Amino acid sequence: MANILGIQILGVLFGFFMMYYTFLQYKKKEFTIKEYSFWFAFWSLFVIITLFPQILDPLLDTLNIGRALDFFIITGFLFLIFVVFYTYTIVRKNQIKLEEVVRNIALKRK
Repeated sequence: MANILGIQILGVLFGFFMMYYTFLQYKKKEFTIKEYSFWFAFWSLFVIITLFPQILDPLLDTLNIGRALDFFIITGFLFLIFVVFYTYTIVRKNQIKLEEVVRNIALKRK
């Protein structure tokens, strides 16, 4: 068995904590069973990749990326860009709806 690094221990602890937190959100009825299943599978995959990073080697070779950390940094930036854009579109839609509601209320008061 390969040596386990300190960062891997932190990653596994974080993954297990997030699994537990996901479970708590499900028990509080904050998550549906589908959301719970998705996030539990995601965190399980996170723990597996943390313990066995060599699983990613074929993907890294295909993408010509030298280290798994580089892959995660690139993926993280892409994900953050997507989340910011998605959040912007949601906020913009809500802003348009709010303007319409305020306009209707103002017209009714005249």
